[in-house]
Amino acid sequence: MNTDSGFYQSLIEQTGQAFFAYDISSHRFTYQNPAFRKAFALHQIKTHPEVLLHTVHPEDQGYVQEMLKELLQRGHCNALEFRVQFPDQEEQWVCVHPSVLNEALGKKLIIGHAEDITAQRLYNDHLKKFSNKKNSILNILAHDLAGPLAMIHTLSAQLAEDLNTSVHEDSLHMINIIERSSKQSGHLLLEFMNQEFLESSKIEVVTRRVNMVEKLKEAMEEYEGAKGDLIGKKIDFFSSSEKIFIELDDLKFMQVLTNLISNSLKFTPDGGKISVSVEEEEQSVLVKVADTGIGIPEKYKATLFDKFTDARRPGLKGEQSVGLGMSIVKTIVEWHKGVVWFDSEENKGTTFYIRLPKNVVISAKD
Repeated sequence: MNTDSGFYQSLIEQTGQAFFAYDISSHRFTYQNPAFRKAFALHQIKTHPEVLLHTVHPEDQGYVQEMLKELLQRGHCNALEFRVQFPDQEEQWVCVHPSVLNEALGKKLIIGHAEDITAQRLYNDHLKKFSNKKNSILNILAHDLAGPLAMIHTLSAQLAEDLNTSVHEDSLHMINIIERSSKQSGHLLLEFMNQEFLESSKIEVVTRRVNMVEKLKEAMEEYEGAKGDLIGKKIDFFSSSEKIFIELDDLKFMQVLTNLISNSLKFTPDGGKISVSVEEEEQSVLVKVADTGIGIPEKYKATLFDKFTDARRPGLKGEQSVGLGMSIVKTIVEWHKGVVWFDSEENKGTTFYIRLPKNVVISAKD
């Protein structure tokens, strides 16, 4: 070992990160630093690919194999996040950052570093679960309060007009305060909801491998609990299987779902139905949000996804819109290399479709 290689090896071993080099042709680890051996218990010098794959969770093996094919074809791939199970250890989430190194005499090595991200995933899942819960509750409150606030504003304005000359000046002043306050409260509620959505959309896209069914169920819990008396609609959720894994910025996608459900709530009469479904396809995932609402007029369909579109309309209970929501929905879906479209018929309902690829390479908001 020359002086330079000894220096770099010493530097790698002091970082605390788990580095490795794997010879593809001989199926051998030609290098495992102490951190790698400690974290992943792969002490064997010779470890056949089948043996390595056996440590991967069965539900993740197909994904790992596909990503390794991409790695060998392109020389690099996205970081791989998957679950592993080693003897006498708890299930782990690991993140591997691999690349291919072509050495002399045609030898190929997979080199990179790996890290145990189990605690990080659990922490992020916990935060995102409560973020999704917050967004769902805000959406329900916005819908539930918009109607009463609009009614208070309308009735107080009418009362002020009817009693303008027949009541005491102080009483009229109080009625005017009620009118202005209810109107202002409605605007503040709208502004708050819009700001929450807009702020989230400005954050960089950060994807990770997640079970979309689990994330959608978390987002739907609050709506399902609030159906009936609170929001006046029936809400259903359906999935083609219990687990559908996909590369996703789940926080942003849940904002997309919240926005679509919000629109369905606004334009579906009480007693109507809203359905959310997710279906696994061979290379993609299809999400649908359908309602039995009043539908989208033909004149608005061509511009629905435009910024500040003229398709913005108040909801059935007076809920307002600034016309940015659907534009941001389309943008976030396209950041994931997906497509969004809809079918709608007036007085019969609307269905939005989102198709996302399961594995996607995303550059920063390209």
